[in-house]
Amino acid sequence: MTQPPPGQVPPRGTVQPPPVPDAQPDLPWLGRPHTVSAPKRRSPAAVIGVCLGAVAVLVLGLVAIVALNRDETPLANPNLRDVPSSQDVTSQLPPGGAGAPASAPASPSAEPPTPSATGPQKILKLADHPILQDPNAGLQNRVCTLPPWQSTQAGAEAFFTAASKCLDAAWGPFLDAYHLPFTPPSLHFPTGASFETECGTIQVGIATAAYYCENNLYVPFRGLQTDQYGNNPGVYLALFAHEYGHHVQEVAGLMDAAWQKIYEAGQNSPAGLEMSRRKELQAQCFSGMFLGAHVDQGGTITRDMYNKAWNDQETRGDNTSRSHDHGTNAHYASWWRAGATSNRIADCNTFAAPSSEVS
Repeated sequence: MTQPPPGQVPPRGTVQPPPVPDAQPDLPWLGRPHTVSAPKRRSPAAVIGVCLGAVAVLVLGLVAIVALNRDETPLANPNLRDVPSSQDVTSQLPPGGAGAPASAPASPSAEPPTPSATGPQKILKLADHPILQDPNAGLQNRVCTLPPWQSTQAGAEAFFTAASKCLDAAWGPFLDAYHLPFTPPSLHFPTGASFETECGTIQVGIATAAYYCENNLYVPFRGLQTDQYGNNPGVYLALFAHEYGHHVQEVAGLMDAAWQKIYEAGQNSPAGLEMSRRKELQAQCFSGMFLGAHVDQGGTITRDMYNKAWNDQETRGDNTSRSHDHGTNAHYASWWRAGATSNRIADCNTFAAPSSEVS
């Protein structure tokens, strides 16, 4: 405690307030009434003098009133507006009660002042972000229990909903430890060939098997290519954990900081594309961290699922999607494996890596 409990003597060394000069000590109430002495009697001459003085003051007051009311012409300027009554003035004062300084009333269109930020806040940094500095920081080894994979819309929804709970339990405490504003992402399972997000209309395809935008995680079933991957839950889990990795970036402030750099450079400029690759490859590393922390822990993330996910990473990346904003297939795999092998978030600092490792 920073202060002593009420009624206890402050600890030795605590500075006490100085005594008030000439102050009378507070005396305890002993149950006896205070005695009041009778006032002294005044002499008759003094009483007569006081009465005569009061009469003189009264006469002078009457004379002054007659003089002030002799002219009936109003003295007020007719061009001035009436001064509001004291009740009106009080109603126009800003919040805080009477006595606050007068001010012009706010216009109807004026927005209320923004409240000061309180509580955990994002940290808009990249390579020097606090979560990337501790070489020993990683996810706790935990048990994750998922339902058996079923290549149906309902089966996929059940699988990813359970996976999101495991990801929340893994990343939530980690981000809370850095006083970052963690909240789980909202899950969506679009069924059409495209879907609407705050980031625009997204077409389902080989490059958008899953999608993240502004605290929302979208998993369209037809983008999972279940006809190609079949009953391989490790592959789908790694994909989902990658998109969740973007949510980790969003909550931490890494996402906003990266997009600031991308917008400054231009999305399709060499510098903008490189920053995009750094962002995507870090999400890959976060995905590997999650599977590496949960494999063989007694849940349903088995060594077989882990191995399937490990091998699948070489099939994903810019070589497959024919883009240049996610990283080559080789780098896509190497960053995922770095996270899966070490489970150390400092090993996911793609923003500090040389350009040759994020091509």
